[in-house]
Amino acid sequence: MQSTHTVFLVRPTRFTFNTETAHSNHFQGFIAGLDDDTIQARAFAEFDAMVARLRERGVRVLVFEDTPEPHTPDAVFPNNWGTFHPDGRVLLYPMCAPNRRAERRPDILAQLAQQFRIREVVDLSVHEQEERFLEGTGSIIFDHIHRIAYAGLSARTNQVLFEQVCARLGYKPVAFRAYDAQNQEIYHTNVMMCVGAEFAVLCLESIRNEAERAAVVASLTSTGHTIISISLAQVSRFAGNLLTLRTAQGTGLLVLSQSAYDAFTPAQRHHLSLYAELLPCAIPTIETIGGGSARCMLAEVFLPLAEPVAG
Repeated sequence: MQSTHTVFLVRPTRFTFNTETAHSNHFQGFIAGLDDDTIQARAFAEFDAMVARLRERGVRVLVFEDTPEPHTPDAVFPNNWGTFHPDGRVLLYPMCAPNRRAERRPDILAQLAQQFRIREVVDLSVHEQEERFLEGTGSIIFDHIHRIAYAGLSARTNQVLFEQVCARLGYKPVAFRAYDAQNQEIYHTNVMMCVGAEFAVLCLESIRNEAERAAVVASLTSTGHTIISISLAQVSRFAGNLLTLRTAQGTGLLVLSQSAYDAFTPAQRHHLSLYAELLPCAIPTIETIGGGSARCMLAEVFLPLAEPVAG
């Protein structure tokens, strides 16, 4: 199954511009005239509205509160530190920025374990000591149906670790490098690529190596995916940062930011709507200051439900 109907989000408590990630995340920025209190209030409002929209459309949403200490300015992006698989495995990932590593929270795992069956936790964070990083579904785009994984290599996405995770999970790795309009590595794959059950949104022009681009296209077309190509200008507005989900009734949703929705052409929006209902969420403060968008806020939960206690 490509999409889940259960996600968890982390409500940001001290949301600020993260200076430790800015060197590799060129999507981060500032909003003139806003003090920290106003930024925090706006982040809360955007977050709560997004949660409400997801729940209204029938997605099961679990919300965990960020903690004031230690300060984790990017806690609102939990998809980077863990993946939660249908066989009961949880993988914890090595994070590039030191102040993001505290986002991996045992208390969240403990709360998930009350509702879901976790049979093994695979902690890959030891690789931080070797300066080797792999940031969850920021780094890896999973095609769960065909057991293929895609990764744009960067300072945050180590090829050896990517291949090791694929071997552990039983996925075929497809690696490449992607660049923005300023010839800078795109920090996360999920900024320029999304894979659904039948379609893929992909910035072809960001993959400059012809052989790598051809390999990605060949892989997607061999699995029957229709490729919807986006430009680097659209990538800068997070048009590649999308996630397909299912409602409790089994219908498909494509979650994206309002900025991403507005960046698509009417023809592209129509094309995407053939596969899933588009659900745009207005998160301009979180996007601008955090340098991540709607997909980054969603940690997918594929874990099996815990068995009820007898008696």
